[in-house]
Amino acid sequence: MSQPAKELYPLAGKSDKLEKSIIGIGDIGIGSGEPTVIADFCAIESREKFFTAAVSLKEAGAEVLRYELQLSPYSSQGLEDLSLEMLAEVKEETGLLIATEVMDIRQVESIAEYVDILQIGSQNMQNYPLLREVGNYNLPVILKRGMSATIREWLLAAEYILDAGNQDVILCEQGIKCFQQYTENLLDISAVPIIRQLSHLPVIIDPSQAAGRSDLIIPLAKAGLAAGVDGVMVEVHFETDETFCTRDQSLTLSQFEDLVEVIGANRNVLS
Repeated sequence: MSQPAKELYPLAGKSDKLEKSIIGIGDIGIGSGEPTVIADFCAIESREKFFTAAVSLKEAGAEVLRYELQLSPYSSQGLEDLSLEMLAEVKEETGLLIATEVMDIRQVESIAEYVDILQIGSQNMQNYPLLREVGNYNLPVILKRGMSATIREWLLAAEYILDAGNQDVILCEQGIKCFQQYTENLLDISAVPIIRQLSHLPVIIDPSQAAGRSDLIIPLAKAGLAAGVDGVMVEVHFETDETFCTRDQSLTLSQFEDLVEVIGANRNVLS
């Protein structure tokens, strides 16, 4: 790469004036040197269980709750009436910040009214109309790397959001396609220090999506912490939840508590 990062990515690239962005949301600062803990739900059976699970995650150390939208029309969709108002109620009751994926420009306005963070999934990383739309809102955006995207393409996608006016972009590495058969995707740990060299934007990882198996989540999270991530997003399920839409790549509450303990022991890894 012959051109300096600032020329390739005029808004996402580092500059003399902007070495590292810290995105303040509520009481947390993503990029501040203390890795943020994001718990991810894919489905839940009832309102009562949803609230109970959210309280348990908060007590276990979660700071952000992300509700998972399903990609398959045949997989469990959770509560049909799981409204945005309910997510807002969970935030009010628990103090958890709420993140939700947006998949269409027509969703953004209604969702943005209720959540703290918008997410662009990997399949929409180069959906430029959607990137520009979320760039029009004053909400942080988690931008997941496409499964076949280069780091250059990923940063250029972030430019669309930044150019539209939204400066609060969080990059999320969730794995790229590979040829081996032991994990769902390949978590590109090298992307973390590369992003930290090229860009001022915070970078987090999603080892659940990358591994596709729960036994690798904590080891991959440890690797990410050693590489300097600004946060870890993991899927969690509860034994009382019979939907188990992605159980194979989800932690139990006890395992999630173990992960939070690992992250707590590495709170100063970025400082």
